Amino acid sequence: MKLAPDILARVASDPLLWPQFAALCDCGGRLSGTDSERRAIDQARRWLAEAAPGAAVRSVPVPYGGWKATRAALRLEDGSAVPCHPLVRSIATQAGGLTAEVIDLGRGAPEEFAAHGPEIAGRIVLVRHELMFAAGTIHRRRKYDLARQHGAVGFLIAGPLPGHVVSGSSGREAGDGIPGLGIAPETAARLGRRAAGLAKVTMTIQTAEAPAATETLLVDLPGRTEECVVLSAHIDGHDLAESAMDNASGVAAVLAVMRALAPSVAGLQRGLRVMLFSVEEWALTGSAQYVKGLSPAERDRIALNVNLDSIAGHPRLAALTSGFAGLEPFLLRVAEANGQALRAIRPLMQNSDHANFALAGIPALRLVAGFDDPAANLRLVLTPADTRDKVADSELRQATILTAALAAAACDADADEAARWRAKAQP
Repeated sequence: MKLAPDILARVASDPLLWPQFAALCDCGGRLSGTDSERRAIDQARRWLAEAAPGAAVRSVPVPYGGWKATRAALRLEDGSAVPCHPLVRSIATQAGGLTAEVIDLGRGAPEEFAAHGPEIAGRIVLVRHELMFAAGTIHRRRKYDLARQHGAVGFLIAGPLPGHVVSGSSGREAGDGIPGLGIAPETAARLGRRAAGLAKVTMTIQTAEAPAATETLLVDLPGRTEECVVLSAHIDGHDLAESAMDNASGVAAVLAVMRALAPSVAGLQRGLRVMLFSVEEWALTGSAQYVKGLSPAERDRIALNVNLDSIAGHPRLAALTSGFAGLEPFLLRVAEANGQALRAIRPLMQNSDHANFALAGIPALRLVAGFDDPAANLRLVLTPADTRDKVADSELRQATILTAALAAAACDADADEAARWRAKAQP
């Protein structure tokens, strides 16, 4: 269970971990469909080839519904314009904009929608963005869907950081939807219900939609059997900042773990499949297509998915184990053997690549930093503050060492241990 000294040394002293993290940040936010994303993918392709010379870097095409916003504006009733940011795949408004009253539903919990049900139709719903890495969090896409179901004509979500708007995906894939904008918390404070009635705003969003394509990068390092462990991260992000925590951190760590394990994998029980997905910030599209395209036999050959997403920004790490209770003792033993603390979070959270593997019955976990800590830098994900200065080299390296230990142990676990990973929690 303890990481072999030679592998530990390679990870602990890897000279490329931070420079590659910084280079991804230099590309910008890496929103799918932009030059920023393309530059990052092209760089990652070269880095994968260099990490394991002689191993083929495969490109898996990922067609998707392309989208970009050409204009976004929010005007208050007094005529003042306030900062805003269009949610990915938001539907466009009419050319003259959408003017309607705003109903503030606070956090936007289902019971708040239920309590105000008769008041929502024909109005714009306002909710708050939550720390995504917390027990009981209600994802933005669920709130958007609830707004649509209750007949709202628009959707506003206020971010956590004063002076800054928030980004994110609406979750819409194609067809019908409602316009959605991310706004700053001080704007939300001006839109609450008053004695005189509800505030009114005008939302204007112009978009262009057309078929598009990106790619998933994949490298197989064979072990002694046909089974493999998938080590994954998503390379795309949002265009407000550098998408540093989410998810340049995960991609840089995957590359470092690949470099460290490449000389040893051939002697292990299972191979290592390294995967870099894109269009993941758009309702997990890249990983969904990949998993859907696997045959039953190919799924059975994947013993485990170790997914890295937002692994730095706080020194404490958690493994989201997707309901696979049998996986948790293994993870905790590996962490303890390598002198690291790890918290296991059992409920399935459909917030990164691991979810599509788990929904297909493949044991899967997401490694994430700062879970349940409202003060963690992770609260700044999806805002203009998701920049490299929120990540400490020590945090990134600690998470990379733990990942290397987990991946190496999983690749060499015996068949009985691997069979236990598939056990789900009993109701």
